[in-house]
Amino acid sequence: MQLSVEISLYPLQFEDFETEVWEFIKRIRTYSNLDIVTNGMSSQVFGEYDAVMDCLNKEFKTTFERTGTHIFVCKFLMGDKSSVSE
Repeated sequence: MQLSVEISLYPLQFEDFETEVWEFIKRIRTYSNLDIVTNGMSSQVFGEYDAVMDCLNKEFKTTFERTGTHIFVCKFLMGDKSSVSE
């Protein structure tokens, strides 16, 4: 089963928040079995359900351990929506 997720990451503290956002994006881009699209407001992750969830589970935890002060807002859609035009 394919899964599409839109993720936005927001800081609760503003010191160096851009670095943490970019670090999260860099980490999720290392998963070669996922397709990642980013823009100024969010990142979209597309792939096999278990692969997407494994990635997010690991990388959310890493972000929380590094910062403890960020909020993730996510939308989960069943299917591969990577080809849906905006």
